[in-house]
Amino acid sequence: MIVGPKHAYPPPGNGHAFYESDQSKELVLKYADHLNIAVLPIEAMQYVPDKQRFMPVSKIREQNLEGVEYTDAQLRKDLALGEAPPDWFSYPEVVRELRRVYPPRSKQGLTLFFTGFSGSGKSTLAKIIYAKLVEAGGRPVSLLDGDIVRQHLSSELGFSKEHRDLNIRRIGFVASEITKNGGIAICAPIAPYHSTRRAVREMVEEQGTFVEIYVATPLEVCEARDRKGLYAKARQGLIPEFTGISDPYEVPEAPELRIDTSQMSPMEAVQEIYLYLLKEGYLDGGGLNKSR
Repeated sequence: MIVGPKHAYPPPGNGHAFYESDQSKELVLKYADHLNIAVLPIEAMQYVPDKQRFMPVSKIREQNLEGVEYTDAQLRKDLALGEAPPDWFSYPEVVRELRRVYPPRSKQGLTLFFTGFSGSGKSTLAKIIYAKLVEAGGRPVSLLDGDIVRQHLSSELGFSKEHRDLNIRRIGFVASEITKNGGIAICAPIAPYHSTRRAVREMVEEQGTFVEIYVATPLEVCEARDRKGLYAKARQGLIPEFTGISDPYEVPEAPELRIDTSQMSPMEAVQEIYLYLLKEGYLDGGGLNKSR
């Protein structure tokens, strides 16, 4: 049995390794006789710039040299951001194939999922960022606003919890298909429940990137706006199971972005979203000047 330096090694959590170095090797060696197996330990290798070659870590330490480690995590990050791996990492033909299979984030499909109370500003922000992304170009952009989807995709559904969940899952499916084909889907439903949002995230992340944007405008501000008169009807009992009044809204625990439209203008909020997408590599920086 060949045992590598990170055999069956889960990714680190909170910056700490799950196992100590070589712990898996020691575990297998401990039971090798009992299992009647021969163990062939493989030592970790690092690149040594002074020698311009890879060397076992033990040899590097013996000779007091400096080794460089380029991890799988760093490789994935560099590919996602469109950065070049070090020249010594692999052959150009291999790197070229990796780039083809793992294009940078700016070329991958993406879903922007706005969630928040009715009247929080979701649709306004979604429409503005939609216009900016269309203007910037590069990828097809589709807007799946809650009202639009209700009219064209879920017209037969009511507003019970079961039907609201089904409506959000339909939105998630369409968004995942857009994402799979390299486009940008912008969704702006209320989506009040943790479990449904998580299901949509999992559906989309099988195809590309999911960015949850919690529009955290306070309920009292949303109710004061009440452009459609929905809160007034809900207070009168005319609309049952209305989110924030007679039905709960489960606040997102770890959204990628949190926006409060009572604290900033729509354009300021959209600029914060746009800069986040640029910083994380989801947009090509060349589109910034075009969108201004």
